[in-house]
Amino acid sequence: MPQITRRSLAAATAVLLGATALTACGSSDSGDEAGAESGPVKLTYWAWAPGMDKVAALWNAKHPDIQVTVQKQASGDDLVTKIITAAKAHKGPDLVQAEYQALPTLVSNDALADIAGEVKGVEEQFPRGIWQQTTFGGDAVYALPQDSGPLMFFYREDLFKQYGLTVPTTWDEFAETARALKKKDPKKALTTFSANDSGLFAGLAQQAGAEWWTFEGDTWKVGIDDAATKKVTDFWGGLVQEGAIDNQPMYTPAWNNALNTGEQIAWVSAVWAPGTLGTAAPATKGKWAMAPLPQWSKGENTTGSWGGSSTAVTADSKHKAAAARFATWLNTDPEALAALVKESGIYPAATAAHTSGALSKAPDYFANQPDFYRKAAEIASTTAPAAWGPNVNVAYTAFKDEFGKAAKAKTKTAFDAALAKLQETTVADLAKQGFEVAK
Repeated sequence: MPQITRRSLAAATAVLLGATALTACGSSDSGDEAGAESGPVKLTYWAWAPGMDKVAALWNAKHPDIQVTVQKQASGDDLVTKIITAAKAHKGPDLVQAEYQALPTLVSNDALADIAGEVKGVEEQFPRGIWQQTTFGGDAVYALPQDSGPLMFFYREDLFKQYGLTVPTTWDEFAETARALKKKDPKKALTTFSANDSGLFAGLAQQAGAEWWTFEGDTWKVGIDDAATKKVTDFWGGLVQEGAIDNQPMYTPAWNNALNTGEQIAWVSAVWAPGTLGTAAPATKGKWAMAPLPQWSKGENTTGSWGGSSTAVTADSKHKAAAARFATWLNTDPEALAALVKESGIYPAATAAHTSGALSKAPDYFANQPDFYRKAAEIASTTAPAAWGPNVNVAYTAFKDEFGKAAKAKTKTAFDAALAKLQETTVADLAKQGFEVAK
């Protein structure tokens, strides 16, 4: 792709900036009339969430003129690569389930269509910080929010009481709680710093006000080493260095055992944590509670996000209006939202789903906290904006490599070096791809 085209497309993916958007290739209404072909409009939807075919079946039963076929896909970088490859060959599906951080990459590769004209008025049905992640370059809309992962604080309610600990409301209190637990029982740790999931670190930086990618004029600026992210790095690196928390990765047998036996008694995670805890720590069901994420200053009320995906219409679709209509139903209709919870086990992004229907009852694992989803809804509404760029995958891989080394070294110097290397690697990759990058 010529460099000038890459720059123009990059401008369309700039987050939180008012640059003029470049509409994706193809007219949004070309070929959308059902009469343009015999029989119903047929749409293909690439998705990885379980049970999505059952959700689509509800639509198909009521919309004989527009039929949707779900094709199960791998998630993450594998799907992004597959979508880009299909787009270059003009053989993409009509719709794709895409993680928020992947959208700039897909837009910069001309894989998605701007559906702003087809989804007017839908914005009000989503938290502002979530909607913002699908709208690039001012007026362009490249996807509809599907699910979200607002960050929260999960803790062993029984062990907090046993050790006389108070649920932290600020990060300073969080650090003091970690130190207090170590003094009372050196064999236990409040939690761990894990370098195997970049999304959690990104969400914590997001809460602190970080803007990792921004765009001005013809130039991308990478701010992964900004003041907000340095604050997060210093905080967690400092706790690891002094031994106040563990430094082992999550999602390992050792981590599961630490949660199940009470060796670790808290976890900074997202709204989907009950499902993970049910598998990792089955013996502790009914002993956990959820609270808002600690804040950097008293009186603040902001959270970050870990995970979440959207429904996007591809530039290859010959039925963009029909595809956008299905995407709107999927992510706003009460029946569809209830099915997403029941069949796919996700937390819908739409505000209306947060305290009704399938989410009116707390997860079984948190039956002791009947207001779980009411609190979750309040937290979700405070999600901070996120700033993604066209090479998130490179940054995430570099995080795992560099912060993995820092976690093992257990020194502030190592954590500082890891952040600097993460910034350097991300900038170098953007430049290598042909983007203009600010020094």
